Amino acid sequence: MKTLVTGGTGFVGSVLVRQLLAQQVDVRILRRATSKLDLLGSVAGEVEHVIGDITDPTSLDVAMRNVDRVYHVAALVDMGGRRARHRLHRVNVHGTACVVNAALREGVRRLVHTSSIAAIGRRQGPVITLNENVVWQQSRLNTPYAVSKHKAEIEIHRGIAEGLDAVMVNPSLVFGPGRQGENTMQIVERLEAGSIPAVSPGGMNVVDVEDVASGHILAMERGQTGARYILGAENLTWKRIFATLAAALGVEPPQRQLAPKTFVALGALAESWAFLTGGSPVLTRTLARNLAQIVRFQNDRAVSELGCSFRPFADTAQRTAAALA
Repeated sequence: MKTLVTGGTGFVGSVLVRQLLAQQVDVRILRRATSKLDLLGSVAGEVEHVIGDITDPTSLDVAMRNVDRVYHVAALVDMGGRRARHRLHRVNVHGTACVVNAALREGVRRLVHTSSIAAIGRRQGPVITLNENVVWQQSRLNTPYAVSKHKAEIEIHRGIAEGLDAVMVNPSLVFGPGRQGENTMQIVERLEAGSIPAVSPGGMNVVDVEDVASGHILAMERGQTGARYILGAENLTWKRIFATLAAALGVEPPQRQLAPKTFVALGALAESWAFLTGGSPVLTRTLARNLAQIVRFQNDRAVSELGCSFRPFADTAQRTAAALA
């Protein structure tokens, strides 16, 4: 029996594919015809490719035929404003529903869904601590991306109610060597170029992409049906995150720290400019409010139930910097 990985050409998915192959797993990936294979490199020829899309039931049926396990990693990550909502819903919510339906039709034994800490939701407060047991609340701090990932989790629970064995993992902010201009590599590249003039006052949990991939595999083996597992390493301020990355890159970190109100005002300006130009804002008011908070995520369940271990962010920063050299 094969193991299917959706999103296997992406940042997390490609690392997961490599780790599965290292364990002698027979891997199939579902990808679009236009997907780049650079992150898979030489192992692209060691996996079976099915061309299709997670929103296309026909290609999903083909991809899941004779498949024992599914890692549903494919998703759209977009922190933009209102214009992104339709695309986020189509890929993250409708796409997950299609994956669940196909898994039920094809008799998949188990599915691991890549969710996000964003799906846990946010609430008011300068410093908040969140774990897997937090119940989603409507809040102006929830980005359209967060809403889409929350609704995707609802589709997973719907599948479980219909007989699917599924578990969810919720990675925090994922760093590591990746494709230039995408994901957190954008932050690293801008920092190296000296184009980040200031940092936000809040903080976030960070994690290495290798640890996220291994957390998926452990969740498949040991995770409880219907449970969430936060895959996060360290809770750090944004100032500490940038300082650690800058030290690894051999550059000076940004010294200026913006006040929360100033950061939100910049988000409003970015939204207005995007509305006038028809583009996607690089910052929104909702995202700015998120970045101004100090948010701490607890990884106790992933450590105790799955046996996950997480490397220090300083090690991740060094590895990422070395990939840019």
